[in-house]
Amino acid sequence: MEDHYFISLGLALVSLLVVLARRRRSPVHGHGLRLLPGPWQLPVIGSLHHIAGQLPHRAMRDLARRHGPVMLLRIGEVPTLVVSSREAAREVMKTHDTAFASRPLSATVRVLTSGGRDIAFAPYGDHWRQLRKIAVTELLSARRVLSFRAIREEEVATMLRACAAAAAGTRPVEMRARLSALVADATVRAVIGDRCKDRDVFLRALDRSIQLSAGFNPADLWPSSWLVVRLSGAVRHAEKCRDTVYEILDGIIMEHLERMDKGGAGEAEDLLDVLLKIQKDGGLQIPLDMDVIKAVIFDIFGAGSETSATTLEWAMAELIRNPKAMQRATAEVRRAFGAHGSVREHELGELPYLHLVIRETFRLHTPVPLLLPRESQEPCRVLGYDVPRGTTVLVNVWALGRDERYWPDDPEEFRPERFEVGEAAAVDFKGTDFELLPFGAGRRMCPGMAFGLANLELALASLLFHFDWEVPVVVDPAGLDMTEAFGITARRKANLLLCPILRVPVPGV
Repeated sequence: MEDHYFISLGLALVSLLVVLARRRRSPVHGHGLRLLPGPWQLPVIGSLHHIAGQLPHRAMRDLARRHGPVMLLRIGEVPTLVVSSREAAREVMKTHDTAFASRPLSATVRVLTSGGRDIAFAPYGDHWRQLRKIAVTELLSARRVLSFRAIREEEVATMLRACAAAAAGTRPVEMRARLSALVADATVRAVIGDRCKDRDVFLRALDRSIQLSAGFNPADLWPSSWLVVRLSGAVRHAEKCRDTVYEILDGIIMEHLERMDKGGAGEAEDLLDVLLKIQKDGGLQIPLDMDVIKAVIFDIFGAGSETSATTLEWAMAELIRNPKAMQRATAEVRRAFGAHGSVREHELGELPYLHLVIRETFRLHTPVPLLLPRESQEPCRVLGYDVPRGTTVLVNVWALGRDERYWPDDPEEFRPERFEVGEAAAVDFKGTDFELLPFGAGRRMCPGMAFGLANLELALASLLFHFDWEVPVVVDPAGLDMTEAFGITARRKANLLLCPILRVPVPGV
């Protein structure tokens, strides 16, 4: 992330600019209200000094332990409610879901989403409801996800052949690059029907866009200051990323339109075909224009590829650090598919322990540790505290997943077995259990859960089925560096280098 929270070097200059150029905002409290607790604040920067130089989700967890499960921070000039308990999360995403169903549009997100015209960041209203319906019923339904099974299997087979070649040459595999390529190619083919010749350029722009969306850029922290917004390099970088992605998408869309005009769409519809057909058929309350289509495609790439690859890498790292879990998961997969010689996606339901591994990975390493921000559309109460209209709301799902109140048995340890017995056995990640929310909950829950899980499950099962895995030059795998990187998603900071040892032949090798 640019200047890692930017504050350690430029704080004095930025503060001066804000003092000189910002407009006064209304206070977030009034007489007779039960005010939200929170740490002490400084002029101009608000609560930033409490979290500067740290990973935000960790710093906010530590602050919540002192100030309570709902607390008010002022991030720059943005009043921000941080939610860190199951009960508070339930009130925000269920009890008062409508009141908190909108999204704030930061300066960089506004640029990247063409003014909030995508699904993930669109403000609550008719436009978002229409896109959400299209996503749930047409783009990311269970039937549509199933239709991409052959693509997933082909891309996993490509990954396995690359790993087999590394095993034959006794070379380590850089897992982040390999897993990112797998998920990116599977997503690209599902979205546009073929591999993209500009994939590397596209993915670099996408990766930079995800970093810029984290919301800790000067233009996002002091949005009322025209001078800060104007001088912010983040906005210019966001414009460059958007233009790069949209230029590539323009060419792909043109090819699809030409093919459709010739009647050559074929039976295997990709997601762009679906969107273009919906646009052509009309009948929508709000017509789809090309900018909306590109924004939706951009969303699917970002959410569908980044989160799945990140979760896969964390799962492999945790299994390496926990040999007993690795042995049990590997034995289960080989027992289920040994007679077939390869993993079959339609039989993944026969792997209960593997699914516990995935659930535990979501608990410890939720891919988006602070759910995408919400915004209160009206005055509301959370756990008895008054939340003013226009307050940004962050749900710290990373903190929920490690809270000893809900996970009393070694919450910082990777133990898939915790989900086999007791109260934890009934806890799922599909939005009804508020201590485990990797995909969120309520109206703004991620509509692409099935799409992401399909890429995740097949890849992880296949890696364990065909190979044993070792860490080169590490005596004790438990000492593997598990530091997180800063960003909207919580990636591993260090590369994960693993040596594959072929145990079950890879078809076609």
